[in-house]
Amino acid sequence: MLIKNKKIGTKGMFYVENDGNILAEMTYSMPSAEKMIIEHTEVSDELKGQNVGYQLVHTAVEYARTNNVKIVPLCPFANAVFKKKPEYADVLYH
Repeated sequence: MLIKNKKIGTKGMFYVENDGNILAEMTYSMPSAEKMIIEHTEVSDELKGQNVGYQLVHTAVEYARTNNVKIVPLCPFANAVFKKKPEYADVLYH
């Protein structure tokens, strides 16, 4: 599954698209070059049960590691994933 990243100014989203329709998305903002705030995660019914939400968070973590960014998971889903995945602690904003 291809997860894309679109960033416009300080806002962005990681998303899954099919035929021009967004089937899953995780929106974020970047108040600074070193800080990403995950705001919302949403997955369409047709992708439910395929761990797409986890894949979106994982993609954000990999992006953060590559770009030396720390993540603030305000989104309840993303926050729950960070609590379940101690291996993501290196990119968590303190």
